Amino acid sequence: MPLETGEILRERYQIKEFISRGGMGSIYLAEDLRLEGRLCAVKEVRLDPSLSEETLDQTRAQFLREATVLARLDHPNLPKVSDFFSEGQSDYLVMDFVPGGDLRSLMMEAKQRDEFLPEVEVLAWAGQIAEALSYLHSQEPSILHRDVKPSNLKLTPNGVVKLVDFGLVKILAAQEDTVTIVQGRGTALYTPLEQYGGDTGHTDVRSDVYALGATLYHLLSNTAPVEARERFLHPEQMPSLRSLNPEISPRTERAVIWALSLHPEERPQNIAEFQEALFGKLEPSGRGAGRVPAPTWGDILARGTERSLVWFAGLLLLLGFIATIGH
Repeated sequence: MPLETGEILRERYQIKEFISRGGMGSIYLAEDLRLEGRLCAVKEVRLDPSLSEETLDQTRAQFLREATVLARLDHPNLPKVSDFFSEGQSDYLVMDFVPGGDLRSLMMEAKQRDEFLPEVEVLAWAGQIAEALSYLHSQEPSILHRDVKPSNLKLTPNGVVKLVDFGLVKILAAQEDTVTIVQGRGTALYTPLEQYGGDTGHTDVRSDVYALGATLYHLLSNTAPVEARERFLHPEQMPSLRSLNPEISPRTERAVIWALSLHPEERPQNIAEFQEALFGKLEPSGRGAGRVPAPTWGDILARGTERSLVWFAGLLLLLGFIATIGH
């Protein structure tokens, strides 16, 4: 059952209203009764009651361990996590409430006016988002957001963009094992191929690079990017950015499509590289000193088609081998 208006959690947080619901939890606006006038966002994650007691204990311990990590974060483009606790069959994360609208709403309003969001504004927001992601990725161990999308980016009245909703955060352990606060794959439109395996897929900082690239594609073109799995099968399906919005600069288009490369090795290898390409300080395609200009849209499509054919041929060979064994 959803939390009710007026309900008080932990004798401190009084629920004011429902804000939104995601795949694994709901977010509520609450008032902190200990600090008069302070509003906060409370994320509730309900645990599956069918889980065994042992699994439930492990899941809860994992949540508390990772919430402790999130509570240590302090960055102007991230909401501050101020508390976390468990009650009954739910875990709760308490964060600063971020006023203002999200970037998806601003984009939809512009689309209804038959306009595009100004490129200079979108790039200014992108710079702030990139700073937040760089901060997360620089933690020890690194933290991946895994659900960067326009609706998770809020623009405050004073012009600060905040990356909200830590619902799919992944903490990378030193030995490359991973643990996740909430099981999930993110939102399909902004999710790279390697993240489709949920927690079995190998995701790293380049997965957030892809999601940021997909977010910028949407914000700049008023058109949702084609899902990665569809692009893998049909690379030609996604229109080029400038065919949708001719006002976009070639430099911005090159940087965004580079971030949208299906294979992680062919993307910017970190947020800093993407920033440099996006803001004109770098025109690379890969790592190391021998850098070449970022790929064009045609290069991306050709590369995707070639990779699809190679993988399809490999699949046919495998099926043939299995058939031979069967006989």
